Amino acid sequence: MNIYVGNLAYGVSDTDLRDAFSASGEVSSASVIKDKFSGESKGFGFVEMPNNSEAQAAINSLNEKPLQGRNMRVNEVKPREARPQRRESY
Repeated sequence: MNIYVGNLAYGVSDTDLRDAFSASGEVSSASVIKDKFSGESKGFGFVEMPNNSEAQAAINSLNEKPLQGRNMRVNEVKPREARPQRRESY
C-alpha cells in the first residue's frame, strides 16, 4: 500500500520516516519529497508498505501523532483523478 504522509517537519529525513513506520511492519520505501531547486523538504512524503494490514495499522497508529514536533497527517494514497488534457500552444 502506498501511504501519503503530510505536515512533516522540515528536518525529517527518509530514514526518520522509515523508522517511524517500521514499528508497524515492513517498509519497502520511504521518501520525503524535496524541492528540486533548493533541496529543501516540501513537508510531505510517501511510504510504501507491502502488507496492507500492516500499512493500515501504521495509518491508524501514526495519523495525528508527532514526529519532530509536528503532527503528521497519514492516509492511503488515492488514485489520481483524470485531468483535462492541455491544449498545445504554438
